[in-house]
Amino acid sequence: MTWLSLILTLVARSVTSPSLAVDLLRVAWRFRARGWYARFPFLPLPAADYVRWRMHTAYGDPNTVPPAEDIIRYARWVRHTE
Repeated sequence: MTWLSLILTLVARSVTSPSLAVDLLRVAWRFRARGWYARFPFLPLPAADYVRWRMHTAYGDPNTVPPAEDIIRYARWVRHTE
């Protein structure tokens, strides 16, 4: 799976479940890079080195793309811990 296919899968799942869309947006906002508004492309994206570190600590490979179910499970967990 590629990052693009992961994003498209999450968007498709979000269309059928608005509460999931809110949860995923909340998680995406948490992962944004500091100062994102001052750097091109001016989008609240996570820092690449942070994502590689997270993938390494979670899956043992910094180049891994996580399964959509793991992202969904994490987003639901975050909602219940807030």
